[in-house]
Amino acid sequence: MDTTALNDLTARAAALVRPGRRGVLGICGAPGVGKSSLAAKLVGRLRAAGIEATHVPMDGFHLADSALVERGLLASKGAIGTFDGHGYVGLLRRIRDELDHDVLAPTFERDLEQPLAGAITVPPAATLVVTEGNYLLDADTPWPAARALMDEVWFVDLDERRRRSRLVDRHVKHGKARDEAQAWVDTVDEPNAQRVIARREQADLVVPA
Repeated sequence: MDTTALNDLTARAAALVRPGRRGVLGICGAPGVGKSSLAAKLVGRLRAAGIEATHVPMDGFHLADSALVERGLLASKGAIGTFDGHGYVGLLRRIRDELDHDVLAPTFERDLEQPLAGAITVPPAATLVVTEGNYLLDADTPWPAARALMDEVWFVDLDERRRRSRLVDRHVKHGKARDEAQAWVDTVDEPNAQRVIARREQADLVVPA
């Protein structure tokens, strides 16, 4: 993404800040499109412009492997049913409403492939939270409640070949053999991606990656 596009996106994000309230920007898209990278760039640019912004990924609400095993869902890790959607909605409400103290949010530790509680601080000074994840526009409960707590949701769009290649490389980086990574992308990641892409037109803005 070029500098001009990033400048335009930063200005649009900054416009979500209003006196006396905390703005929430959602960044949605299929696995592997670069949501986290865009969120990090936006937060860095907003802070450089004097806006106190914080990045809170939805991935912190991955169920731990122990909970996935308990539910028989370990083989579909990353599917919509392997996230604590209600927990995510609860956090967004706290981010919106609790402005006089720190709000602690979880993250997802890629090396461990596990969620990590209380890893991100949203301080009272934060006027904008940038959150990102796959299912921000999904129609099933409780995701519409999450969408209602965001001022805007942007959809990051990337061509299929590059998206799938990135996913395979990511899985290899975190320990899978390349053939195993390719099989996981084909059987697990791609059905999730198609579910996410089907909601593309519900976004407030489509951002080419």
